[in-house]
Amino acid sequence: MQELSRCTDVTFKEPPDTAATWTRSDFTDLSPGDRSTSVHPPDAELTDNQSIVDAHASLFAVQPSTRLHREPGDATLYVAPEGTVRGLVDYRVRLPGNRSVGNRSVEWGVADQGVTEVRLLAGDDVVARADGSQTPVVDYALEDSGSTTLTLEADIEVQLQGEASVGEGSAERSGSIARTDTVTVTDSIDVSVYDLGAYSYEATYPNGDTGLAIHQTAPWHGFALGGDDDGRVRGVWRYYTARDTGWDVLNASSAGGTTQRASEALPVYVHAYPAHVGPRAEPIRDGPTLVDTWGTGHGSPAPSMHENVTVGVVDGPYNRTDGLAVRHEDIDADDIVVSGIVRNVTARPSTFVGQETRTIRRSNLTIERIDTDGDSATLRIELRDETTGAPIVLDNPILEERSATPIGVQPRDGYITVANQRVRTNTSGVAVVTVDEPGSYTATYEPESWRANDPAYVGDSDSVSWHPLWELSEWLRLLYHGAVALAPFLVALYAGYRISAFLQIDQHP
Repeated sequence: MQELSRCTDVTFKEPPDTAATWTRSDFTDLSPGDRSTSVHPPDAELTDNQSIVDAHASLFAVQPSTRLHREPGDATLYVAPEGTVRGLVDYRVRLPGNRSVGNRSVEWGVADQGVTEVRLLAGDDVVARADGSQTPVVDYALEDSGSTTLTLEADIEVQLQGEASVGEGSAERSGSIARTDTVTVTDSIDVSVYDLGAYSYEATYPNGDTGLAIHQTAPWHGFALGGDDDGRVRGVWRYYTARDTGWDVLNASSAGGTTQRASEALPVYVHAYPAHVGPRAEPIRDGPTLVDTWGTGHGSPAPSMHENVTVGVVDGPYNRTDGLAVRHEDIDADDIVVSGIVRNVTARPSTFVGQETRTIRRSNLTIERIDTDGDSATLRIELRDETTGAPIVLDNPILEERSATPIGVQPRDGYITVANQRVRTNTSGVAVVTVDEPGSYTATYEPESWRANDPAYVGDSDSVSWHPLWELSEWLRLLYHGAVALAPFLVALYAGYRISAFLQIDQHP
C-alpha cells in the first residue's frame, strides 16, 4: 500500500477512491509518542508551556478532496461539503525538578494527562467537535461554499501532583500540591468548499435528436446521461494520486534532542490537471456526440508541477470546460447526473424559470458558377433558412470571442468552407469566391453552436464543378491558339510543297 501511494504516473478518468482508501489504511499506522517523546512532522508548529513541551496539532488529511492544478502557481484544494479530517496531536511532559532544602522536599509526578477536546473550525466557526484523542478523526458538514480555512484545534491538559514533606522523624508533616497546565494547539489549511450547481439547456434537432448543454462556473468533471443510456461526457480534467511529502519522515523530540525516522503513514491526495487528450464523449460508437465546449482560458500548470509527475499535462494555453454540449438521439434531462472534480460530489442540473427548448432549423446552401474568364471561375454561394427562406448572415464586423456564458444570443461565428478557405455570407446571405484551378468544389456550412444563437441551424453542403473546356468560348479560344501554334508548320509545309513542284517542272521541260 505504501509503495502504491508513491506512484504519480497512473492516471484516472474520474476522481478515484484509492487516495481515501490508502490514507485511511495508513492512518492506522500513525502512532503518537509516549510521555517523554513528542512525534511530529518536520514542519509542525511546536508550542511549549511550563509542563507541556513540543506540543502540536497537525492535519494529516482532508477527504474527499481534490487539488486542482489550474495554471502556474494555482493549486487550489477543493474539499467536499461533507467529509472527514484526520490529524495527529502530540506533546511531551516536562516535570519540575525535585527539590530538597533543609528538612523540606518536593517530588513531582504526573497525576493525569491527555487531549481533552478536538475541534474543527471553518473560518472562525466551530463546525465539529470530537472527544480527546491524539489521532482524531473528525467528520464535518459545511453549509457554505467557497474559500475558507479549515483549522484543527486541540486542548491538551497535564495535571501534576507534588508530594511535599516538612520536618523529620515524628515531627514530619506531608501533603500534596496540585498544578494543572493547559495548552491549545492548532493547524490550518486553506481550502475551497466545493459546490456543484450546474444548469442545463436543451434543443431539438430537425431529425428529432436532442441537444443538451450543461454549464457550471466551478471546475467540474462531466455528466452521465443516466437511465438506460450509458453515455458519459468528460471535460478537460484528468486525475492522478500523490502522497503528501510533508509526512515522508517524522521527528521524535525528547529531552535529549530530536531524531528522525521514515514515516509508516503517508496521506494521499487526488490531483486534477488539464489533460492534452481533452474532452471526450463515450461510448465512441453509439454514445453522445460532443458538439461544443467552452470556458475560461488559462496557461498550462506544467511548469509548477512536480518534476516526477508525468501524466500528459497540456503543454500550452488551454480552455477549461465550464460548459459541455452534446447531441444524442434520446436524452431525458431528468436522468442527467453531473459529477464534480471531488469524489462523490454529484448534482442534478437545474433549469431557469421560463426557459424553453430551442429548435434547431435546417439550412439550405447552394453554390453555382456565375462567371469565367478562362483562367478562373467565380462561384456564388447562398445560405438561407430552409423553412422561411430568410438569409443566414455570417459576416459580422463585430465578431467577438466566443462567450463563456452558458447560453444566449451572440454574433454568429459559423463559416463556410470552400476551396481550402473560410468565407462568410453578407447581409443577403451570399458569399462570392474566385477559384483558379479546374475541378469540383464543395461548399460546406459549419454552423455556430446552438447554445449561443437563436435561431440555430444544422449544416448543409452543395457542390459545383468547373473546367475551362466546358465553355464554347474556351473551345474557340483553344482552336484559335492551336491554329496560331500550327501556322508556321503549315506555312513551311506549303512552301516545301511549292518548291518541290517547281523543281519537278525544271526537270521536265
